[in-house]
Amino acid sequence: MTESLLTISIVGLLAGFVFSMPVAGPISILIVSNALKGKFLYSIKAATGAAIADFFYVFIAMIGITRLYHFYSPAIPYILITGGLFLIYVSRQVFKSRLSASDIEKGSVIKEKYLNRGGFRTGFLINMLNPTLFFGWMTSTFITMSLVTSLGFNMGGLQDSINNTLKAVENSNTHTVSPENITPANPQSTEEWKDNNKANSRRYHYAISALFAFWLSIGSVVWFFLLTKFIVKKRHHINVQILNHLLKAFGVVLGLISIYLMGRGIDLLI
Repeated sequence: MTESLLTISIVGLLAGFVFSMPVAGPISILIVSNALKGKFLYSIKAATGAAIADFFYVFIAMIGITRLYHFYSPAIPYILITGGLFLIYVSRQVFKSRLSASDIEKGSVIKEKYLNRGGFRTGFLINMLNPTLFFGWMTSTFITMSLVTSLGFNMGGLQDSINNTLKAVENSNTHTVSPENITPANPQSTEEWKDNNKANSRRYHYAISALFAFWLSIGSVVWFFLLTKFIVKKRHHINVQILNHLLKAFGVVLGLISIYLMGRGIDLLI
């Protein structure tokens, strides 16, 4: 048992770290653009807020309760549209940002509290209002689980739950599933777990799902902490005009992402 808990923690930490590396997503652009301004605390707060939203989505995927997805799926178009509108506001703020030579003075970090406000809230809302993260984390988690279990490591039956959720999502558009007939995925994959009573097994499964989601969120924060620290320290090597062009480019990319999200939401409503 101790071995499986340790494995789950390490795998979650590494998965969160590795799968947070792509810089094309809205939260990555928000963090990088503010790191270029020297707003270290703002960037870390944004990463922490985003990680809490990640925890929620990963936990839902891990516990394998398809009932929540079927209740949640009708709201996805409205969440996408709301998230897109919020991203338009964020992209406008990033696009309007302008740095001067003094702003990127070597070693300068913006420490004023009022300039670092709103990071946590913005990071949380960007990820929470982006339901595509549910599918992204679900797929990446499935890949991770498949790889780890193929190497012979014990993941406590979590791979069965994520596989169950994937199948439920794939089938949700082809036939209707009655919520009354949906039950959590059975995490029992060994004789030892089959001998335990059902209630204890379910509580244990929820606990290890939360453990995996927690360490995955920590891994994400660790990656963004290291990325932010690197950018803040090295940004003075970049010409201020190039930095301003980068900020405008980030603003445009965020705007395009917001249009895409709203388009997806409208398309689902039609």
